[in-house]
Amino acid sequence: MPDLKSHPPTFAERYPVAFAAALVDSGIALLAAHLAFYIRFDSFALDPHYLLGSIAWACLAVCTLFALGGYGSWRGQSFTRQAARAVGGWLLAAALLTVVGSLLRTSADYSRLWFAYTMAISAGLGIGLRLLTFLALRTARRAGRNLKHVVVVRPADDGGHRLPSELALREQGYVVAAAVACSESPEWSAALLEQVERISPHEVWLMLPLSEGARIQAAVYALRHHVVSIRFMPQLNDIPLLNHKISRVAGFYSIDLSVTPMDGMARILKRAEDLVIGSAIFLMILPVCAVIALAIKLTSPGPVLFKQYRTGINRQRFKVYKFRSMIVHQEPCGVVTQATQHDERVTPIGRFLRRTSLDELPQFFNVLQGSMSIVGPRPHALAHDDYYKDLVESYMQRHKVKPGITGWAQVNGLRGETDTLEKMQARVECDLWYIDNWSLWLDLRIIFLTLFKGFANPNAY
Repeated sequence: MPDLKSHPPTFAERYPVAFAAALVDSGIALLAAHLAFYIRFDSFALDPHYLLGSIAWACLAVCTLFALGGYGSWRGQSFTRQAARAVGGWLLAAALLTVVGSLLRTSADYSRLWFAYTMAISAGLGIGLRLLTFLALRTARRAGRNLKHVVVVRPADDGGHRLPSELALREQGYVVAAAVACSESPEWSAALLEQVERISPHEVWLMLPLSEGARIQAAVYALRHHVVSIRFMPQLNDIPLLNHKISRVAGFYSIDLSVTPMDGMARILKRAEDLVIGSAIFLMILPVCAVIALAIKLTSPGPVLFKQYRTGINRQRFKVYKFRSMIVHQEPCGVVTQATQHDERVTPIGRFLRRTSLDELPQFFNVLQGSMSIVGPRPHALAHDDYYKDLVESYMQRHKVKPGITGWAQVNGLRGETDTLEKMQARVECDLWYIDNWSLWLDLRIIFLTLFKGFANPNAY
């Protein structure tokens, strides 16, 4: 008999679908290179060095797509998530190939238009093929094909309300074949075993609260002789989650309920974004800042800059800089009065600066310092933090990231005076959504939107 240990399965044998998808993507990359060459040079016959570049492009694209999870299972995943991974893979491959070409000094041997066409066509064809595949799978699953049968274990008083509709589950590749309700009696585990033996499902979903550790253990023990996949889906509906995920810490598995996304590589990427974009903007706005500083100095007595302590990441205090927009005045200790419409404290120049957000320009110095980011939750006055932290749930979770010059709340019109609790709640909800969904692409999107609707705002006065 052959020695099975000496013949481990290959990647193609272990992951046939992923291997086939990788082959398709490499073919798409090569086809895109030929089409781009035809568009640029009116010929399909690639020169030898262009052929070598095309092969390098195809190999690198497959590697980056694999690294970003582009060849993982689609079951239970939205098309948006899969498309984002694919676009990220193609863009990362283009960036790496550009860097390699610059280091090897071979970039001049290739047409930039050809490379841009190749990247655009590759991404377009890749996303298009994925969309067609997604639609085909959804149609097949609606018709009852390509489905995984699931047995759900839930509390007796749950009523199954946590589950999506049957159609939504089918579209994601699942169908609930049976449901078992936990009870005080130990007989429920026997009922679970009976259902599994009768149906032979693909998976068992334990949709139980974290407090039901004994019943989770009982379910796993009852199914110890079966090879059915078991998934624990804890009920966390009553907990305000933030960037929740499963991780491994100090050798233990951790269910992270509320953690910062700015950790590890994400922190480096965010800082690089702030330094590159912030430095460029800082240099461009220096002449504007000089004009504003002169106007403030000539129109009202007092300093040009307004400095105030605010709460930053991890609740660390920092000094924020703004152009002074009010007359110099003294407020009672611990009291911060928000600017209101027709506020007599605001100078004529200051009213214009506040309307256009030009008073925030010195905060790019905060960005270069590292105390702020270009994009993030706006920093509030310390007195406001103390006031709202007990009124708005998860208010202080905003400080899991650096405060920003602009943010998701600002581009959604939530600027200016927060004279009602509802306004502050809406702003905090936007801030927490940003933290929970942070990505480089989201930051770039917010910066782009800020150019059109994040500066001038009728609510800023």
